[in-house]
Amino acid sequence: MNASDRTPADLLRSALATDPARPLLTFYDDATGERVELSVATLANWVAKTANLLQDELSAQPGDRVALLLPAHWQTAAWLLACFSAGVVAAPGGEAAAADVVVSGPDTLERALACPGERMALALKPLGARFPQPPQGFADYAVEVPSQGDRFVPYTPVDPHAPALVLPDGTELTGAEVTARALDSARESGFSAGSRVLSALSYDTWEGLAAGLLAPLVAGGSVVLCRHVGELSPEALERRREAERVTHTVM
Repeated sequence: MNASDRTPADLLRSALATDPARPLLTFYDDATGERVELSVATLANWVAKTANLLQDELSAQPGDRVALLLPAHWQTAAWLLACFSAGVVAAPGGEAAAADVVVSGPDTLERALACPGERMALALKPLGARFPQPPQGFADYAVEVPSQGDRFVPYTPVDPHAPALVLPDGTELTGAEVTARALDSARESGFSAGSRVLSALSYDTWEGLAAGLLAPLVAGGSVVLCRHVGELSPEALERRREAERVTHTVM
């Protein structure tokens, strides 16, 4: 983190400038056997493409609310950081009916139909694969995102004091507050440069967002994000910790 970092998007830019090749997020889905490792540069590329999709294709403007009906997943991390980059309000687990845009996984499509605005669906398949057929009423993220630009510049500079995150418990934070709170969480958890945090928490609580993305990012560490980790035996989980050189575990 640099002293000038005021938003979560600033944190990603600083990480990109410091060491773009280092691993930032390693994702496991223990129901499918998927493992994906993203460097800072790779995640930043997904964030840029997704932010361009938000701004240019979905016409999202600063202050618009984006309901993210998604599990803790590497693509969810890209969407969260894209929302912060574009100045829209990320609402993980938020009400679709109150959102300007909804982004849904395959298990929440019916709930997402309540959104009166644009609707995007993610198949959440290994390697970011698309749906065999886009769900009715939705665009398929895997179809729409590849053609987006690799560099993102918001039409309007992001105001660090504007709302940036709304959680299901009603907590509302500005971009500056998200960044400051992430720094506090990193300090409280003992995260530092080189820390490798295994998290099995969802992204619809502050604890899950902090452990699974924001606190390691602000500290210069990395994340091992695990979905369906209950499929693993304690012995298998311990082997993963050793193989991934995990320094902190949050379950």
